[in-house]
Amino acid sequence: MQTKELQMIISQEQLLKHWQGHRGLTRRVIEAFPEKQLFHFTLGEMRPFGEMVQELLGIAGPGIKGLVTREWQPLVEDHSVEESKERLLELWDQATLEIDEWFPKLSTEDFQDTVKAFGQYENKVYCSLMYFIDNEIHHRGQGYVYLRALGLVPPNFWEH
Repeated sequence: MQTKELQMIISQEQLLKHWQGHRGLTRRVIEAFPEKQLFHFTLGEMRPFGEMVQELLGIAGPGIKGLVTREWQPLVEDHSVEESKERLLELWDQATLEIDEWFPKLSTEDFQDTVKAFGQYENKVYCSLMYFIDNEIHHRGQGYVYLRALGLVPPNFWEH
């Protein structure tokens, strides 16, 4: 039986840079919100952007740590930011440092392993990682809609 040789499309360093580029852009979207609207403005049945950001915080740092250690804590989406944009940004920056710390500890072989992220979603490590990034992009898009509805110009989406 032949084994398939894995071919690299991008390096781990490039993937980390890509993810962190998205995180930097999402941070600028958070910064663009007036504090009150960050935690209270909604459209339709969507949550306020501040709540969405707290979900992202529950995934990013704990998620990368879980992918490395294979030890998962329950997903936490309430970070007691007490409607403080400053506190939300502090937590965002802390998660960014956690990603920088833990991401390089993944080996190339790890990406093909199967994990059950947060005890909920069974998938390959690379698929879970892509979900973390895609989910951030999805919620950031909702933040863009909110900013436009508030009459504010969001950061350029291509500058990440």
